[in-house]
Amino acid sequence: MKITWADANAFQMLPKFAFRFRQSQQIQPTQLTQTAVPNWRLVVGQPHSLNGEFTWRDAGIAVVNAPIAFSPSQRFVVIGNADLSSYMRSNSAHAASSVQGTKAALSDPALSFIAQEWEERGPAILGDLCGMFAFSVWDRDQQDLRLVRDPVGAYPLYYTTTGATRWIAPRLALLNPFHSKELDGVALRDYLCCAFVPGEQTLWKQVHKLRPGVCLQLKTGAAQTYWRLQESIEAADQPLEWHGRRLRSHLETVVQDCLPEAEPVGVYLSGGLDSSCITALAAQLHNHPVHTYSIHFGQDLPNELAFSSLVAEHCQTQHHILEISPSTLWRRLPETLAQLDEPIGDPLTVPNLILAEAAQQSVRAILNGEGGDPCFGGPKNQPMLLNRLYASSAEVDTSDHLKDWVSTYLLSFQKCAADLPNLLQPDLWRLVQAEPSVFASDLQDSSTSYLNRLMRLNIRFKGADQILTKVNNLTRAADLMGWSPLFDPRIVALSMTIPPTYKLAGAEEKAVLKAAVADLLPEEILRRPKSGMLVPVQYGFRQVWRAETKALLLNRKAAIAPYLNQTLIRQWLAYEGDIWGRYGVKLWLLTSLELWLRANL
Repeated sequence: MKITWADANAFQMLPKFAFRFRQSQQIQPTQLTQTAVPNWRLVVGQPHSLNGEFTWRDAGIAVVNAPIAFSPSQRFVVIGNADLSSYMRSNSAHAASSVQGTKAALSDPALSFIAQEWEERGPAILGDLCGMFAFSVWDRDQQDLRLVRDPVGAYPLYYTTTGATRWIAPRLALLNPFHSKELDGVALRDYLCCAFVPGEQTLWKQVHKLRPGVCLQLKTGAAQTYWRLQESIEAADQPLEWHGRRLRSHLETVVQDCLPEAEPVGVYLSGGLDSSCITALAAQLHNHPVHTYSIHFGQDLPNELAFSSLVAEHCQTQHHILEISPSTLWRRLPETLAQLDEPIGDPLTVPNLILAEAAQQSVRAILNGEGGDPCFGGPKNQPMLLNRLYASSAEVDTSDHLKDWVSTYLLSFQKCAADLPNLLQPDLWRLVQAEPSVFASDLQDSSTSYLNRLMRLNIRFKGADQILTKVNNLTRAADLMGWSPLFDPRIVALSMTIPPTYKLAGAEEKAVLKAAVADLLPEEILRRPKSGMLVPVQYGFRQVWRAETKALLLNRKAAIAPYLNQTLIRQWLAYEGDIWGRYGVKLWLLTSLELWLRANL
């Protein structure tokens, strides 16, 4: 099936929360799924400023449009978003009685379960929760608010950091009226290096995002890390095949948890190993149709359709191929960025939204293969491994060598790290150049093997701050539920028990993942090297978008003008000295930043 997706209207999302319930004696996975874009916020301190807009308030707190649940004694109030299906499946009897026993007119079942458990055990419950969530717990007796985010960061949570009145929301844009629009220079520096903003900072100086696996007491600023990703190698004497079988068992459990009952499911299928293995597992485990979705950018541009079509035929899926023209990429970019909490310079943002809109026509839940590289040793770590290989042991623990590690890690993103001295305005560069990197502590953790340090970095930052938030925002924008099985906390934790030699084994990438699914996929998929999605940004800026980009980025009133050197951007647009063919990626990064700032300033 071929769909040409060119002139779809911008999607307008209503503030609703959709939950699906299965009528049976046990609570099963995918019952508590929230597909709508969350639009709630809460305020603590002096909530009288809401002037009656709130849906619930108490002394010192007010809530607007939020899902909410009360503990049995009414002392604890849980506000936010939670999908606890995986945990509730394995504890079905207790979970069912917890939900049914909660008495709260405004409550939803997942939050009701958390509220009851919190009253019994407090923050100790967090280590047992398995799912996607971002919520707050208000203690009415102590007038105390705690913020909680799930272990891998699937659902974000933002909060203002200054003033007697503090605002909290699951979308950064919802806080725009309540903070200054002063940019954080370090966050801007890091975005230009990574194509996303890593760590707790956001582009706004007065707003932070909660880190994954953290419970934050807002009043004191005390942060409890309840889930920490640590290397713990197990069964190092066992062969690759043993670890592959163990991973396969976990993958089947996690993918099964993501499958809806009695309805079709979708999978984004690029034809790479990661999306192909999720497709094969879904097809094997699901008793209803599996729809797969692939894209290309025109017959004259490179694509991976031969591989994705091979997998779709092998797994007998209902395959959909979407053509996205370069003009459509450009036209849909502003509305796509408006759906993102923070700017993301990944060219796949627009295709992600278009794929979600197409999939929503046939399914209500979509799976993806995100997470294979961070967990199992993708090729993007090879520059860092070479850097480590050629480093002398005498240098490893010196501060200069740590700077080299950070520099090499930033350069491995292949964005604008090397350009910063010329790209940033001189005053801004002097201000931020010596500020420490959020990546430094992980890179110098000598208690963890070097490859697993890189894996953990990618999971903690790129996973939480780019991949998961991007995928979930854009699938929710299309009223679709997104699942990332390879980023499930159970898979992430398991990956840290596998010997590093079974992840990146010499030149073989993701050896253990290949061993886990070798019987499910064609040999051509197992043998092919990773290429990445071939979004034609280099072609677009040279042949299609150049005039529009000049008008956008070189305008004296551009949002980026006070911060960036437009002379260098002009050289990029002229493709002067583009030896490695990287200017298109850099221009997409800057274009995404400019459009996001325009949408949020």
